[in-house]
Amino acid sequence: MGEIKKQVLTWLLSEREEKYQKFSSSLLPNVNNVLGIRIPKLRKYAKTLVKQDYESFLDHACQYMEETMLQGMLIGLIKESADEKLCRIRKYLPKVDNWSLCDCFCCGLKFTKTNLELVWKFITPLIHSANEYEVRFALVMMLNYFINIDYIDRVLIEILKVKHEGYYAKMGAAWALSICYIKFPEKTYVCLEKLPDIEIKIKAVRKICESYQVSKEEKIRLKEKLF
Repeated sequence: MGEIKKQVLTWLLSEREEKYQKFSSSLLPNVNNVLGIRIPKLRKYAKTLVKQDYESFLDHACQYMEETMLQGMLIGLIKESADEKLCRIRKYLPKVDNWSLCDCFCCGLKFTKTNLELVWKFITPLIHSANEYEVRFALVMMLNYFINIDYIDRVLIEILKVKHEGYYAKMGAAWALSICYIKFPEKTYVCLEKLPDIEIKIKAVRKICESYQVSKEEKIRLKEKLF
C-alpha cells in the first residue's frame, strides 16, 4: 500500500461517525461501503490532498465510498487544461455507482463555467448511455451549469431524449426540469406537454410544486392541464 493511500485511509477511519453512517446509508440503497463522513470535511481534506502526490491516490481502487468521493473532489480541484480534465472525468465515471457520488462530483467541476461548449459536447452523448449514473451525470451537469438563456432550448431537447428506465436517471431528469421551470416556465411547460415519459413528468411536476418560487396558481395549472 502506497504512503498516500495509507494516509487517506487513516484519516477516513478517524473521521467516520456512526450515527451519520447510518443516516447516509439509509439514503443510499444497495451501497454497503459508506463510512459516514460529512461532505464539508471531505472537501476540506481534498484541498490538502491536491497539494500532495495525488496522482498515485487517483489511480488506486477504492474500498470505501468516501475514497471514491475524494477522488472526484480532487479531479475538480486539479489545475489543468479542460481536455485533461475531461480525460480524468471519462476515467472516473465508471466508479460512480450512486446518486451521492454523482451529484457531489458534478458540483466540483467548476471548470465547466469557462468551458461550456466543450463540456456540453462531452455530456450530451451520455444521455443515451446504458449506465444509469452516466445519464444522471449528464442531467445534473446540465442543471448545475447550463440552465441559462444560451442553453435552455438545448437542455430541454436533451431531457426529452431520456429513455433510461433507472429511478435515478428519471429523478435527474425531473430535477433538471424543475430548475428549468423555475427559470424558464413557459419554455419548460411546452417541454412538459411533449414529455413522453409519464413517470418523469409526474416526478417533475411534484418537484416544481415543492418549490416556494412557483406560485399557487402555476402549481394548479400544472396539475390540471398536464394530467
